[in-house]
Amino acid sequence: MKKVTHQAEFCVVGGGLAGMCAAITAARKGIKTVLMHDRPVLGGNASSEIRMWVLGAHGENKLETGLIEEIRLENLYRNHYPNFSIWDSILYEKVRFQENLILLLNCSCNQAEMSGQAIKSITGWQLTTETFHTVKADLFADCSGDSILAPLTGAEFRIGREGRQEFGESIAPEVADRRTMGMSCLIQARETDSPQKFIPPFWANKYLSDESFPHREHELGGTQNFWWLEIGGENDTIHDTETLRDELLKIAFGVWDHIKNHGSHGADNWLLEWVGFLPGKRESRRYVGDYIMTQNDVAAAGRFEDIVAYGGWSMDDHHPQGLNYPGEPTIFHHAPSPYGIPYRSLYSKNIDNLFFAGRNISVTHSAMSSTRVMATCASLGQTIGTAAAIALKNTLSPRGVYQQKLQELQQDLMWDDAWLPGLHRKISELSLRAELKASSGDPEPLRNGTDRPVGDDGNCWEGTAGDWVEYSFKQVEQISQVRIVFDSNLNRTPYNMVSKFTLDMPQFAPPETLISGFHIEAEDAAGNVSEVFRQENNYQRLFRLQMPFAARRVRLCIDAVRGNGSRKIFSFDLK
Repeated sequence: MKKVTHQAEFCVVGGGLAGMCAAITAARKGIKTVLMHDRPVLGGNASSEIRMWVLGAHGENKLETGLIEEIRLENLYRNHYPNFSIWDSILYEKVRFQENLILLLNCSCNQAEMSGQAIKSITGWQLTTETFHTVKADLFADCSGDSILAPLTGAEFRIGREGRQEFGESIAPEVADRRTMGMSCLIQARETDSPQKFIPPFWANKYLSDESFPHREHELGGTQNFWWLEIGGENDTIHDTETLRDELLKIAFGVWDHIKNHGSHGADNWLLEWVGFLPGKRESRRYVGDYIMTQNDVAAAGRFEDIVAYGGWSMDDHHPQGLNYPGEPTIFHHAPSPYGIPYRSLYSKNIDNLFFAGRNISVTHSAMSSTRVMATCASLGQTIGTAAAIALKNTLSPRGVYQQKLQELQQDLMWDDAWLPGLHRKISELSLRAELKASSGDPEPLRNGTDRPVGDDGNCWEGTAGDWVEYSFKQVEQISQVRIVFDSNLNRTPYNMVSKFTLDMPQFAPPETLISGFHIEAEDAAGNVSEVFRQENNYQRLFRLQMPFAARRVRLCIDAVRGNGSRKIFSFDLK
C-alpha cells in the first residue's frame, strides 16, 4: 500500500468545529499544520451527515465570537436559502484554502508512535486513496470527540459518570458507572403544496399512538429537530456504534411513519427529506488534564485565573436510556452564562505534547453536559490553536504555556475577538497615546478593551453613513495593523441551519446591525490625505488590515449601513 509522510509542527485529529478552529487558527499564525479527519465532509455533528445546530451560551450578548462567528457570518452571507451542501462547502473552504494547512479527509487515525511521554507521529488510513498517511509533528491535538489518541498513546482518560461524592456534584449519580449520554440519527422533513404518501420500510419500528413518546414533542412546528431520537447511553458509545445505528434507523423511520400514518400531526403535505445514517454522539471518552472541571466550577461561573474560553449552555444531562426511558429525556440543570473554562483542562496530564478540544476535554460528566455544545467546542479549538502557536514559537509544552505565557495566550485570544468574560484586552501603546475624536458622540469606548455590550455598558461608539472616527498623532507614526470590531448582533437567532424545510423558508442574510461600507484614510506629514483601504460589502464582525503605512492621522469613515439609523462599532485599534 502507498505510504506518505508529512512533516508538520502541529497536527490536529478530528475535523469537527473544534478541530477546524484549532487547525485554522494555528495555520493563520504561521504554524505548519495538518488536519486529519475520518469523514468526507467537515463539521462533525454540525455537518450535513449529522445536522445538529451550532449552539452555545444562553443570554443577552453572549453569542460566541472569534473564528466561529466568522464562519457563521460567512454562512449567513452565502447561504441565502439554507442548504447543507453550501454549509459544507463553507467549512471545506475555510480549511482547504488556508495557507500553512494540509487537509486529509477520509483519513482515520489508527496508530501513534511515542517517544517517552510525547507523541512522535500518528498514522491514518485514507480509504479513498488506499494510502497510509504518517504525520510527524512537535505538537498534537485530539479533537476527534471519541479521543482516539487516548488508547493509542496511553493518555489518561475517563468514561462514564462520576459518583456524587468524588467531586461533591449534586446532579451526579450516587455511584459511579460507565453510562453516558446516547447518540441520535436525526431526521428532516420538507413541506410541499400537496398531500404526500409515506410507505415505511418493513424493518421500521411501529409506533401506533402518541403514548409511544412520553414527554417527547413530535409535531412539526417551531424548531423541532427530533434530538430526542436517542439511544446508546447504556451501551459502549464507541464500539457499539454500528449496532446502535441500526436501531436508530428503525426508530427514525418508525417515528416518521407514526407522524404520517398514525394520528393527526398536521403532516399531510410533508415528506421525509433526509435521514442521518451517521449517529451524532454526545459523549464517550474524556481526557484527564491538569485540572478536571466540575459541576461546582460551572455553577460558580468558572472564575479561573487561566480562563481561555466560556460556556453558557445549561447542564443538559440526557438520560442514558434515551428513547427507552419513559420519563423526561433530559434535565436542564441551571448553569450561569457565561462561565469560564480553564486552560488547564485543554492539555493532557501525562502526555507532554497533547492538546484536546471539544466534548472530550478534562471535565466531569456533569460539567460536560454543558461544555459539549458546538459553539463552546469551537471556541476551545481556537484556544488550543492559539496556544500551539505560542508554544512552538517559544519552544514550550502545552503546560509550559500555562506556566510562562498565560497572559499572552489570553491577550492573543481577545485580539482575535474571542471574548474572555472578566478580562480586558490590552490597548496598544500607539492607540493610547493618540488623540481620539469623532464626528459626533464619545469615541472613548472604542479603546476600553471590551468588544461587546456587558451588562449596562454598551462599550461602543455609534455612527451612520457620513460619520467618522479618527486617531491623530503629534508626528508621523508607522502603522502595521488596523483592527475594527463591528456589531454583528450578538442577540440574533443563533441557528446556523434549519431543522426542516417549510414552504415559507426564512432567508438568511447578514445582520442589519453591521456597517456594510467603510473606508480608511491616512494623512501624511504634509497634510495630504489618501485612501488606505475601502470595503463596499462588509458582512463580517472583525476586520483587520495588515498593510504597513505611515500616517499622522488615521480616520475610519462609515460609507453605508444596512437598514436605517446609527450602527455600533466596539473597537478601533492601531498597532
